[in-house]
Amino acid sequence: MSRTLIALFSVFAPLSIVTVGGGQSIIADLQRQVVDVHHWMTHAQFVSDFAIARLAPGPGSLLATLIGWQVGGIQGAVVATLALFGPTAFMMYGVAHLWKKHRGARWQNALQSGLRPVAAGLILAAVYVLVKELDGGWIAQVTAMVATVIVMTTRINALILIAGAATLFVLLHLGGAL
Repeated sequence: MSRTLIALFSVFAPLSIVTVGGGQSIIADLQRQVVDVHHWMTHAQFVSDFAIARLAPGPGSLLATLIGWQVGGIQGAVVATLALFGPTAFMMYGVAHLWKKHRGARWQNALQSGLRPVAAGLILAAVYVLVKELDGGWIAQVTAMVATVIVMTTRINALILIAGAATLFVLLHLGGAL
């Protein structure tokens, strides 16, 4: 196995275990590993890959596959994907068995309550990293924050927000405001 594939596995497998709250919770550390530590891509490339992964059908964790593909070709895509999903799948099998066996236990409720703020904090860290690296300056950052608030507080489809923001930016550009 090549050093690149081993490096991909060593980045994604540990992150797999800490995906508390879903795949979005590892975005900040994934960005740090991929951009700052291993220098596999630039900040702008990472944000672009994140956007592609979010717009593509399927899980948002397809970001791992995209990064793996860019770093190590098809083999890299397979290694990154398996490294991200494999350890968690095995761990979840064991946890599900334990959870079912001790349903309603006091420690179970305490663990769930304790992990909620951890998941929220990790997701906020991901949002911070992504917004900080947006191309487009303060207008793009304000747009992203407003869209985030709207998606979190309403039931509006994110695709409608994307179309609306694109229309607004085209109109502002045509009107000379941008």
